Amino acid sequence: MIRGIFTGLWTTLRSMFTRPITIQYPEEKRPVRTRFRGRHVLKRYDNGLEKCIGCSLCAAACPADAIFVEAAENTDEKRFSPGERYASTYEINMLRCIYCGFCEDACPTEAIVLGDNYELSFTDRNQSIYNKEMLIEPVPAGGKPTPQVTPAGVFTRSVPEMKDPAD
Repeated sequence: MIRGIFTGLWTTLRSMFTRPITIQYPEEKRPVRTRFRGRHVLKRYDNGLEKCIGCSLCAAACPADAIFVEAAENTDEKRFSPGERYASTYEINMLRCIYCGFCEDACPTEAIVLGDNYELSFTDRNQSIYNKEMLIEPVPAGGKPTPQVTPAGVFTRSVPEMKDPAD
């Protein structure tokens, strides 16, 4: 019994002289790992159009039912995305989200990405619901903000066209 006490005291005494592994969080921020999943970001194309086409596959893949997407039709006067539709309403309830990444995997246009921002805090439940304006990234340099005006009959797209396998 006395040997156990001395072993514990020796361990305590030995650890007193080692440098602690403490990070002063607000001043020092630890870099995140490459596979870290943080706050969601809605991406844009280089010309400023939104990548989200309002297909709701991310909402269907979400096991926590944290995503709500409502689609609307694009017109030549108001074009938000290169497709026929766009997400007029895009909301993520961050209190429900389990950061599994299924939404990112399900998206056919790679519009939703889990970023590296981990500093999320809410004082009210309504603050935890992130809408489209909070999630979408800013317009890149050289791009135009949405909605864009497209000449009648002209379909502009900044992504490469897929080739027909029969050709």
